Amino acid sequence: MKVTVVGTGYVGLVTGACLADMGNHVMCLDVDARKIEILNSGGIPIHEPGLDEVVRRNAAAGRLQFTTDIPAAVSHGTIQFIAVGTPPDEDGSADLQYVLAAARNIGRLATDYKLVVDKSTVPVGTADKVKAAIADELARRGLDLAFSVASNPEFLKEGAAVEDFMRPDRIVVGAEDERAVNLMRALYAPFQRTRDKLVVMDLRSAELTKYAANAMLATRISFMNELALLAEKMGADIELVRQGIGSDPRIGYHFLYAGAGYGGSCFPKDVKALIRTAADQGQGLKVLQAVEDANDAQKRVLVDKVVARFGADLNGKRFAIWGLAFKPQTDDMREATSRVVIAELLARGATVSVYDPVAMDEARRIFGDEPRIAYASGPMQAAAGAEALLIVTEWKEFRSPDFEGLKAALKTPVIFDGRNLYEPALVREFGLDYEAIGRPAAVKPAA
Repeated sequence: MKVTVVGTGYVGLVTGACLADMGNHVMCLDVDARKIEILNSGGIPIHEPGLDEVVRRNAAAGRLQFTTDIPAAVSHGTIQFIAVGTPPDEDGSADLQYVLAAARNIGRLATDYKLVVDKSTVPVGTADKVKAAIADELARRGLDLAFSVASNPEFLKEGAAVEDFMRPDRIVVGAEDERAVNLMRALYAPFQRTRDKLVVMDLRSAELTKYAANAMLATRISFMNELALLAEKMGADIELVRQGIGSDPRIGYHFLYAGAGYGGSCFPKDVKALIRTAADQGQGLKVLQAVEDANDAQKRVLVDKVVARFGADLNGKRFAIWGLAFKPQTDDMREATSRVVIAELLARGATVSVYDPVAMDEARRIFGDEPRIAYASGPMQAAAGAEALLIVTEWKEFRSPDFEGLKAALKTPVIFDGRNLYEPALVREFGLDYEAIGRPAAVKPAA
């Protein structure tokens, strides 16, 4: 099949590469010439494990092309995926200007039937706006050209996106005509050989499904984070609580880990957008508003622990930070807890030495030439001479550190662990004070 993907960001590039890997002829369009130049030269503009191999393999085979040529991209694909950004506006609603611009280009340039598929995360009712934009452009041209609009939300986890696309647990398709449904079934047939994973519904239900899924996961995270704060006050261990409730099959273990708050390109944006969508309908989403409020507060918990230990004035103190990306296996720092932690520490007069396995360049781009941030070449280099260590991202390489080396490197033998990587008793055996999230209060080692 001939497929066009508009947008070569996280969703668009994964979608295009994985569809090409199944034998389709895919053309990826982006108005950012720099991105296209990187891709055409064999590079990858984002960090996603395994994606570079899929892209290069299919580009070499001629099944995957990258272009800035809008007419060529519209002409190429019978199926046109729109996978552009939908950043939040100031009021929290999703900005649809790029989605509608892509739709208008299709209506302005199409000469035969097109199935236009919203792959971007978009508010309920966006498909109607896309349909109207295409119809308006066709009317301007005096053409009565058949087209369809479908919704096909993505459920990809950063760090495991290729695996998620290749082996999906479900494929949600919102469509209103048989031709569109049949095309989507044919396109996704190679991804569901063992069982039918296609869930077909109306357009608005498909659009709401994406927001509902992310909102539910965000709710579980904030719920556990609030329980963790209560556990600390009452002398309970949130890790044991997690095991106790997760063993209930009605609850399960997924997304029950307490930590220093969620971030990334999806959960914060989608929770805000769903709250705004409901407000536009005259309905308040009280639970989701609490989820957002709890998450904003949770991102400051590590700094609160630092202040409780060292005081509000942190002038002259340097802290080590392990982990900058919002989660492991990505360099994405959008809405990352590390950004809040660093900003709060700097505001109190501290300096920081930071390390992340893949997000150092992204951090330099975000923070620029901020002189109070030092970029270390490794985790132990970041810790050397620091007042204390803050763990913000749960990278695997942080899971078994040299605790004896850490005690010797730090001015004060204390770890503030925002991801609960270690067993408190084990850390204390090495003479380190351990402040985690919702775990038993550390017993300070003897001087």
